[in-house]
Amino acid sequence: MPITAKLDEWGKPAWIAAVVLGFIVFWPIGLATLAYVIWSGRMGCGQRAGFARWNRGEWKHRGAPWMRSSGNTAFDEYRNETLKRLEDEEQEFRDFLDRLRAAKDKTEFDAFMSERKNRPQPPTETGEQHG
Repeated sequence: MPITAKLDEWGKPAWIAAVVLGFIVFWPIGLATLAYVIWSGRMGCGQRAGFARWNRGEWKHRGAPWMRSSGNTAFDEYRNETLKRLEDEEQEFRDFLDRLRAAKDKTEFDAFMSERKNRPQPPTETGEQHG
């Protein structure tokens, strides 16, 4: 029995162990094993695995997984309210950070202007000073 068939029989943990052992023994072996596992779709994360799931009709809904209905309207309503609240809090935090940055920029600019105003001006060619 080929080793791939044996690892398929043991499942994903066997493939993960094979990748880890490959990296331990010699990193190019681990890298090649990882590429094979992803490319072949054995971990359910390759291009082939994605198309296979699409063709089998497992992806019936569009959008992100958290946007799909769970089948429980009370939970869906709770989830949507929580996500909306978190989005609002994120926006408030971003606004807060913008205000902090603006305040810091203004302080730095005011300090620069004060320092510039207080430093002596170099003499001009005629010997006069601006002030």
